Amino acid sequence: MGHLLKRRKRIFMAAGIVLAAVIAIAVFIKVEIYISYNSLETEEYTISSDRINSEVKLALISDLHDHTFGEKNEELVQMLKEQEPDLILMAGDMINDISKDSHVAVELIEQVKDIAPVYYSLGNQEEDYIGRGTSDLLNELKDAGAIVLDESYQDIQVNGNAIRLGGMYDYAFALDGNNTTRKKNMRPSLYQFLTDFQDTDSYRLMMAHRPDSFIFGDAAKTWEIDLVVSGHNHGGQVILPFLGGIYGGDQGWFPKYVDGVHHFKKVKNMVITRGLGSGEEKLPRFNNKPEVVMIYLEKE
Repeated sequence: MGHLLKRRKRIFMAAGIVLAAVIAIAVFIKVEIYISYNSLETEEYTISSDRINSEVKLALISDLHDHTFGEKNEELVQMLKEQEPDLILMAGDMINDISKDSHVAVELIEQVKDIAPVYYSLGNQEEDYIGRGTSDLLNELKDAGAIVLDESYQDIQVNGNAIRLGGMYDYAFALDGNNTTRKKNMRPSLYQFLTDFQDTDSYRLMMAHRPDSFIFGDAAKTWEIDLVVSGHNHGGQVILPFLGGIYGGDQGWFPKYVDGVHHFKKVKNMVITRGLGSGEEKLPRFNNKPEVVMIYLEKE
């Protein structure tokens, strides 16, 4: 009888330890998920160029997916205000394709347009939202105070620097099986846009929601661009220690181009943000704080 009682006691103790461990892991996961959606941070990168004469501060945000940081995104607005950027770049997926309206993005633009000029390029969520015909999104964004760049560009002056700022969503190559950049294979208007965009002595800055637009095929070794800014992949959604983000859409598992700074032959720099939210993904963000990326352009 004594042996049986001791055995039961050991079983109960082991079960208790396992249960405590399961609860601790569950709490840890829940806390990390909460942090990954609500604990804003800034990431800073410095990029040098002989086309820049004096410092330019760019605030890059993307992939808000209708998320809010405090009432009417007051925490995000305050963070942007504290950074004192020269330009605010919204690189797509600020809403969801199934959003009932665009009020989250519109309210954010209205609140930050006096901090710095706001430039907005479309992501896949905006493209699908427009396709659904939910509302007149482009005019709503413009009326709120954003300059929308949809396969278009503007030549601007910032702190004495000439900058050509463009925005696009499509792939910068042909879907011809080999992802070439041959004129005969590419959509004519896109080929002309990219050809015109690179033909300048100004600093060439392109907003392209998907890194995929340039990382595949011949794009990054064809188009001469000083800086491409992107988002889209949410840093790989779930970030594992030592391994990084686990999934990147068209890039597949454990993708390379989901955050940070990257360099290519003709596309000199690409900055990818982990973004601010994640929308309707199958897995939640984990170990993946939402970020405002500050890019400092300086003289080389």
